[in-house]
Amino acid sequence: MKPFEPERLPPKELDLLALMPLAGKANRAIATLEGLFYGIPNPNVLLSPITTQEAVLSSKIEGTQADLEDVLKFEAGEPPSEPSRCEDIHEIMNYRKALRLSEKLLEDRPFCLNSLLRLHEVLMDSVRGHNKGRGHFRTLQNWIGTPNSPIEEASFVPPSPFELQDHLNHWEAYWHSDAPDVLVQLALVHAQFEILHPFIDGNGRLGRMVIPLFLFEKKILSRPCFYLSAFFDAHRDEYIARLRALGQPGSWTRWGAFFLEGVAIQAEANTNKARAIQDIYERLKKQVLELTHSQFAVPLLDFMFERPIFRGSDVTHLDQMPSAPMVATLLAKLKQNGILHTVREGAGRRPQVLALAELINLCEGRKVL
Repeated sequence: MKPFEPERLPPKELDLLALMPLAGKANRAIATLEGLFYGIPNPNVLLSPITTQEAVLSSKIEGTQADLEDVLKFEAGEPPSEPSRCEDIHEIMNYRKALRLSEKLLEDRPFCLNSLLRLHEVLMDSVRGHNKGRGHFRTLQNWIGTPNSPIEEASFVPPSPFELQDHLNHWEAYWHSDAPDVLVQLALVHAQFEILHPFIDGNGRLGRMVIPLFLFEKKILSRPCFYLSAFFDAHRDEYIARLRALGQPGSWTRWGAFFLEGVAIQAEANTNKARAIQDIYERLKKQVLELTHSQFAVPLLDFMFERPIFRGSDVTHLDQMPSAPMVATLLAKLKQNGILHTVREGAGRRPQVLALAELINLCEGRKVL
């Protein structure tokens, strides 16, 4: 198979007029989500579980098996039930770290190809594929197919590495260009990135990561917290088929329609989940204050939302927390009233592990604790 020859963006055959009804619906859904962000008093706390869940889902598309509970338990010192999931967990944690870094990078300067390299470097740090050009655009021909299959049996061969830099320059220029509709522009940006497949490994995760970055830099969202991995995972076969068909007559318009539908569906789902998290937070804040009558109630609750599974000893190490005996009393009250769930009892020098089960179950969409 010969390397694919992508056309420059925007594609000539894109039927923008046909996409406008879907674009209007998607833009309204995104605007509703953005309005909710403005109403959240402490978004870094309340949106933290959504960011971790995105890291789990985007990595899952690439074949990892670890779930949100595995990641949170691991961070609290509980190893996964299956040792093979340790590598999965590190990949997920790297993805989350790169997501958080991306916001800081955009505070300093506009998005550029160097930003992409920095994110890839973090994403691939000390995990599978870390020795495959981490933080560098590929200089070899890659291809997509069944594991260990030769290029002759590939389902897709990205552009030649000799032409890759030129394609990336045009991709970056289109990112910063003005377009009739930003969400249609984003659909093209994401698809073209996956076509270029500029790295040896990590392209899928990084391609999904640029979605919230683009919306943030274009000032469509005040924070890069909109993720499409749940939609792509639920429609994985169609997602792949739409990307593979690009270049055929009418394919870019069909891809745009699929992408815009996903934006509308996922923006509504993200809005509902963020509202539900906010509702839990407000209800628990009132409840924890009534139970403890403590000035430390709200800082403790904020900590639990950022770390829904934690060791009791983690709380005592926080700057704003009281003495260890007082922390133990606060946590005991929350356990007695069903707010905290015991994951592991403390024994000797091994601390207890506790969980804010209601929040975890909400993020997972099922009862896991």
